[in-house]
This record gives sequence, structure tokens and C-alpha cells, in this order.
Amino acid sequence: MQIGDLLDVDAIIPQVNAPSKRQALALIADVASRRFGLKVPEVLEALLEREQLGSTGVGHGVGVPHARLNGLERMRGVFVRLETPIDFKAVDEQPVDLLFALFAPADAGAEHLRALARVSRILRRPALREQLRQSQSADALFALLVQEQEASAA
Repeated sequence: MQIGDLLDVDAIIPQVNAPSKRQALALIADVASRRFGLKVPEVLEALLEREQLGSTGVGHGVGVPHARLNGLERMRGVFVRLETPIDFKAVDEQPVDLLFALFAPADAGAEHLRALARVSRILRRPALREQLRQSQSADALFALLVQEQEASAA
């Protein structure tokens, strides 16, 4: 599974202000509803339910919120870069400013876990995180994420 299979440029928000975790997840839900034909309340509820199980803040300023949803035919992603890092209850207790949300069909099996592992592995790279924080456009962010995916496969 390639990042380009999960994410398209129109599902990337290069710079936005969301003062709380809930508002950041609501923004992601809004993007997912517009891009994937889903209902905002259902997406937000699924993301919030998953967060109740434990934070998806994986450390180093990165969050990987995720949910399984009815109405999806394949794995999809939304990437958001926040202007100001927020408390996300991350494992390292550091605020989060890079969010890569993953959405899987309700009946997705191991594919969902493989996508989570792939995104987490790519975003563990300090140089990539810094480049993502410096990029100003959705096109640049997309190129970095896809390029990093290809480099890690080589």
C-alpha cells in the first residue's frame, strides 16, 4: 500500500488553526466528509470513540487518528498541519501539529493495521517531520509524503 493510494492533494490542509484536540478532529471529519462522501457527525463520533480507547498521538508532534467507517470502499487519508501545536495526550506528552488521519471500511482487516504501521513508520523520520513543518502547500506536503514512501521502499 502506497501513501498515494491513501491520500490525495485535496485531502491535505497545509496550515490551519485548531485550538483543541476536538476541534482538530472536527476539522478532519469535515475534510473526510467532503472528500469521501461521509457524514461529519459519524466521522467525528468514530474518531472520538477511538481516542477514548487511548490517544493516537504517537510522539514527536505527530498524531495518527483513525477509524473504521461504513460507506468507505477503501482506505483513505487526510493530512493536516496545525499552525500551533495542541495537547493531544500523546505518548511522549508533547503537543501535536502533524495529523495523518486514516479511515478504513468498516470490514477492513489487516489492511487497516498495515496502513497505520506504514504511516507511523514514515512519520518517525525526524528529517521528514521537519520538512513537513516547513512546507507551505498541499502539493509540497503530498510530494514529501509520497517521496518518503518511495524512499523507504527502496
